[in-house]
Amino acid sequence: MDCQEPCPRYERAMNILGKKWTCIMLRCLMEEPRRFSDISAYVPGLSDRLLSQRLQELEEAGIVDRQVYAQRPVVVMYSLTEKGEALRQVVSAIQSWADDWERMDAAPAKVTA
Repeated sequence: MDCQEPCPRYERAMNILGKKWTCIMLRCLMEEPRRFSDISAYVPGLSDRLLSQRLQELEEAGIVDRQVYAQRPVVVMYSLTEKGEALRQVVSAIQSWADDWERMDAAPAKVTA
């Protein structure tokens, strides 16, 4: 790895995936397609406004698909695209690292949005 200058693709990926709540939202969607309210319940502390923003960013990045079903009431489902599914190993690796190295009794690391 050459650290002389940042790789633009890596930087773009980290700009998407490094935002607060994003990987937790992806873990939720890796289980099954979900409604907005299901994702919101899965990620306590995440405001609906920020959830909506993150979902839109993931959709624009081609990671999440938003499917609207025209029925009463309207149902909107979110699922991972092929590009999103490709992140499964990445998210699993982060979970494995956390399981090995992050103590539950330690003060949580400060995360900024």
